[in-house]
Amino acid sequence: METVTVSPKYQVVIPRKIREQIGLQPGQRVHVILFGDRIELVPLKPMKEMRGFVRGIDTTVEREEDRL
Repeated sequence: METVTVSPKYQVVIPRKIREQIGLQPGQRVHVILFGDRIELVPLKPMKEMRGFVRGIDTTVEREEDRL
C-alpha cells in the first residue's frame, strides 16, 4: 500500500511502482469513481486497444422455457 499527499490544488502523484504496474502513461485519461468514502481511479483504454477483445467468445445461447 502506498501513501500520497493531496496538494493545495487537490492533486496527487501516483507512485511510480503503481504507474508501471498498470501501464499508466502521461496524458492518459482515467475514470474517477466514488465508492462510499473511497476513490478509485480506473485508466481508460484507447478504442484501438479494445478491438477484438471478445474475439473467440462463445455466443451460443440456450433458450429457457418462457416463465410466468
